[in-house]
Amino acid sequence: MSVNAEVQKSGNETAISIIRKFSRRVQGAGVMKTMRDRRYFARDTSKIVKKKRALKLLKRRAEYKQLVKEGKIAEAPVRGRHGPTRDSSQRLGEGTPIAR
Repeated sequence: MSVNAEVQKSGNETAISIIRKFSRRVQGAGVMKTMRDRRYFARDTSKIVKKKRALKLLKRRAEYKQLVKEGKIAEAPVRGRHGPTRDSSQRLGEGTPIAR
């Protein structure tokens, strides 16, 4: 793949402004992005590896849910905006599990 970025000097432009114009053209064409992407070749993961990874994740989640159900570990709080909102009556530190 060959992409040419060419600029023409117009009027009383300085060398620095021409270099800036060239840099913007190269950036706009996406040349640097594609070259950085191609810098290191990363092979796609095989179907078997993806399946094994998914099964391992499912097993880990099931074990975690079981430990929470047994009360051996405290459930992690929901992160992000979409979690339950904290009402003003509950202060920080209240309701958090105490390690023994």
